[in-house]
Amino acid sequence: MSDDATADGERADDEHGDDPLEPRAIEPAAPEEFGLVQVWWGDGKGKTTAAMGMGMRAAGHGYRVHMLQFMKGGTSTVEDVRGEYNAIDALPGFTYENSGHYGWHRFHDGTDDDEHAARAKGGLERARELVEAAGDADLSTPFAADAPADEGVHMLILDEVLYAANRGLVNPDDVRDLAESRPADLELVLTGGHDRPDYVADVADLVSHVGKEAHPIETGHRARKGTEY
Repeated sequence: MSDDATADGERADDEHGDDPLEPRAIEPAAPEEFGLVQVWWGDGKGKTTAAMGMGMRAAGHGYRVHMLQFMKGGTSTVEDVRGEYNAIDALPGFTYENSGHYGWHRFHDGTDDDEHAARAKGGLERARELVEAAGDADLSTPFAADAPADEGVHMLILDEVLYAANRGLVNPDDVRDLAESRPADLELVLTGGHDRPDYVADVADLVSHVGKEAHPIETGHRARKGTEY
């Protein structure tokens, strides 16, 4: 390495003060460019995974993130405590809650459609509360990592809400109204469903279609611990 290259490297280190790849302690912060609506839909695996990955990234910068799950109330094929719950609990500034009914809608598992609808509608009402709380808060300021989601968050993930809307458990127009009524600085992430959510796609800033080419369920694999839950 030349002397000039060494000098440049030293200057870069001086500017960062530390190795730029070295993790830093997470300190509460506020995002400068949040405020978009994201939609993740399709028959491929990875919609929730992508949303939680963004949540982890945002929390790593000190932003306040909350995830509200629809539809995923547990089934006999998965454990009640999913791996993501343990991981989220260990990550400062990232919280979650679940409004799903046990079982899966229309899977002939003994659960009642009305019960699924009641839980989904309750989840949508809770989502409204969280959006309104964000509207009442100053999203240009940091929130303490342990601050309640009811006091405002920078990113709100509504996992499987599009699935609930596509299946008629909640009114699709209500999901659209929720997206349109969000405060300007709230990053709203909507996931779920195999059918294109036209009712909200035209008000979204990002629409990602996660398409399936192959899925292990087609060859007899069940949900696996550490990948699906």
